[in-house]
Amino acid sequence: MHALNSFNAGLARKITGFVGTMWCAYLFAAIALISLPAAIRTHDPIIIVAWVAQTFLQLVLLSIIMVGQDQQAMGVAQKMDETHDASLAEFELAKTQRASHVEEMKAIKQLLLELHHQQPNQ
Repeated sequence: MHALNSFNAGLARKITGFVGTMWCAYLFAAIALISLPAAIRTHDPIIIVAWVAQTFLQLVLLSIIMVGQDQQAMGVAQKMDETHDASLAEFELAKTQRASHVEEMKAIKQLLLELHHQQPNQ
């Protein structure tokens, strides 16, 4: 059963990879255009509208939408990477500043101890 699921997943990835290209959209448009003359010859508005909606738009827009979604996903991934990089840079800056503050606090404590020892006992 695992081998069948693996095969199905691989096949689905390959088909999705092909259908989600502009070349496939061009191919689908060419296929759809083959039936356009027959739809026009009927002079029936319902058949012509059906051809536009059911044949051309559904067939061609499928690939175009997939290409657009892929482009949007790449944009989101890029923004996530940029945000991650910026967050890491901020974190490193905060660590550096904290280390600097720790050193400053040590110096201040040392100065206070020295001042305390220099004051005459009351």
